[in-house]
Amino acid sequence: MKKSKGILVLILSLALLGLFGYTAVAGWGADKTGSAANIKQGLDLAGGVSITYQVVGEEAPSAEDMNDTIYKLQKRVEGYSTEAVVYQQGDDRISIEIPGVTDANTILEELGKPGSLTFYDKNFQPVLDGTDVQNAAAATTQNDMGNTQYVVQLTLTEEGKQKFADATTEAAVNHDIIYIIYDDMIVSAPSVNEAITGGEAVITGMSSFEEADQLASTIRIGGLKLTLEELSSSVVGAQLGEEAIETSLKAGAVGFVLVAVFMIAVYLIPGIAAVIALALYVAMMVLLLNGFNLTLTLPGIAGIILSIGMAVDANVIIFARIREELATGKTVQSSMKIGFQKALSAILDGNITTLIAAAVLGVLGTGPVKGFAQTLALGIVLSMFTALVVTRMILNAFYAIGLKDVKFYGVAKEKKIINFLSKKAVFFVISIVVIVSGFVFMGMNKANGGDILNYSLDFKGGTSTNITFNEDLSIADIDAKVVPVVEEVTKDVNTQTQKIAGTNQVVIKTKTLSLEERQALEESMVENFGVDASKITTETISSTISSEMKSDAIIAVIVSAVFMLIYIWFRFKDIRFGTSAVLALIHDVLVVLAFYAAARVSVGTTFIACMLTIVGYSINATIVIFDRIRENLSEMKKADLAEIVNTSITQTLTRSIFTSLTTFFMVAALYVMGVSSIKEFALPLMVGIVCGAYSSVCVTGALWYVFRTKIGKKNTAQK
Repeated sequence: MKKSKGILVLILSLALLGLFGYTAVAGWGADKTGSAANIKQGLDLAGGVSITYQVVGEEAPSAEDMNDTIYKLQKRVEGYSTEAVVYQQGDDRISIEIPGVTDANTILEELGKPGSLTFYDKNFQPVLDGTDVQNAAAATTQNDMGNTQYVVQLTLTEEGKQKFADATTEAAVNHDIIYIIYDDMIVSAPSVNEAITGGEAVITGMSSFEEADQLASTIRIGGLKLTLEELSSSVVGAQLGEEAIETSLKAGAVGFVLVAVFMIAVYLIPGIAAVIALALYVAMMVLLLNGFNLTLTLPGIAGIILSIGMAVDANVIIFARIREELATGKTVQSSMKIGFQKALSAILDGNITTLIAAAVLGVLGTGPVKGFAQTLALGIVLSMFTALVVTRMILNAFYAIGLKDVKFYGVAKEKKIINFLSKKAVFFVISIVVIVSGFVFMGMNKANGGDILNYSLDFKGGTSTNITFNEDLSIADIDAKVVPVVEEVTKDVNTQTQKIAGTNQVVIKTKTLSLEERQALEESMVENFGVDASKITTETISSTISSEMKSDAIIAVIVSAVFMLIYIWFRFKDIRFGTSAVLALIHDVLVVLAFYAAARVSVGTTFIACMLTIVGYSINATIVIFDRIRENLSEMKKADLAEIVNTSITQTLTRSIFTSLTTFFMVAALYVMGVSSIKEFALPLMVGIVCGAYSSVCVTGALWYVFRTKIGKKNTAQK
């Protein structure tokens, strides 16, 4: 790269940083003109629409039917936002909360009135129920003449497949009509041209895509086991105030400054290049959140801030490689080229492995799991781009303008090889003791009459109290005045509040309250705020994370682990690498779970995000060490296996420490400056970061060594 081109690259990088940064950050200012203002925000940041349905019928619905209906509604409203929540209220009501929406009537019109839907043959004998339809979606196709036509594609359940095959085989003889009736009205009457036996059908004849989409929506909503009618709808305010958002953003800024100072102090010119690239990463992340229409919540902001620390990892790997090459006497230019080349496999394998997990979680996960996976995948791709492309361009530009002296880049010092494997038994015992202690704490918690973990109302359900105050309280007033009184009475430090827009009503969600606690809360509201007791209503609500969502998350994580195992096996040509990586992942999750049990940290929606973050962080750290072992296996042919493993861990030790430190800086800033919900997210993450550093250095290499020498009767000699 010539000097003039180097200057141009630096000017362009700084110009793009200024442009992207202003476009992204301006959205959080008073005028809210930037892209950040258009990002879909969750209920905690921006509020949304709350709709309550009541089951139609004289008999009380069964728990099974309620759970089935809630789960199907949850899947349906994910079309509006992955952060939408559906939960049971009382015995026969279901509430839906959709963030980022301000027009309840539009949602009600698009969602439709959940009711009964039936397919009938020409004689009006029932063919299918709505529950026999697995999915219905609008689509655009071309007919035999090449003309565009709008259709509804139906996918049937296994039971519905057989029913429809029987009905359409008979109807196809005379091209009879199949009537689709919803709430006693014919919504479609397509004719049957041929027997449909494969479980998939197409309804044609729509004049527009909107008409097809409306019919598909009607069929989907008619697939519920229960008939529902709208009871009430309202616009709810943000659960958290502007202060909470500003505090988190300030924490992010402080954490970023700490990371920037650290990178520049340790890596000099490469550190400056990394800081510029990381700043571009943050700005582009915000812009792409808007571009891909992803929903941002406060934990999402925390996740982005956390990803800054994790994005440093690729730069640390690259810079360590460059210094190693400089130590062999190579020129700066040659060292940079070779350093990027040697770091590529570790960066790609680590990030692709995590990307596989994100893809599986996105496909199989539900609600916040799906939302987390989308943000994670975006962050992974973007961090690889900034590290491998942007950092490299900026670093080459610095070299081109004259910063060519080795002293600007640093030289790796020769390290004394640490015999980590000699202490492997101690490390294994420490890990086992910590993990077992977690189960002991869970047992103690259960024995003392509680749950094994401190489940919040997101997991366990609770009590919803609607209070009409005498004045329109701001969110800040609610947090400062009302919440402390509620927490004192209920002894629940995880209270959630929501304002009902256009009214003086505030919804307060707490743990499940006894009759005495409900009366005490009512009396405290009357005494402290002078509210009318007749305008206070309370009812039991279910968890916002259903059992189906939990099982979906567990299945998604298991499938992710299997796919990661297969990928690592394929890339490293040794299943023992994959097995060790998955065991290390399980180790880190169980250690953090032990912390949740011992410290009684609240287990809510952030728990899922926390655990999934640790999974990604753990597998990435493990791959870096395994990549170095793989490399040294081919280069240190005369060394025994123990020496190779110890050398590999020692060579990557700086990376393990520095990456953990930078990530810890970001999370620690969140913990010190963040609101309570962010603290509950940050504290276990700090434990996870420390645990991840420990396991990657002390456990993973030792596990692989044990498998390599014990399984298949391998000896310690390199073969």
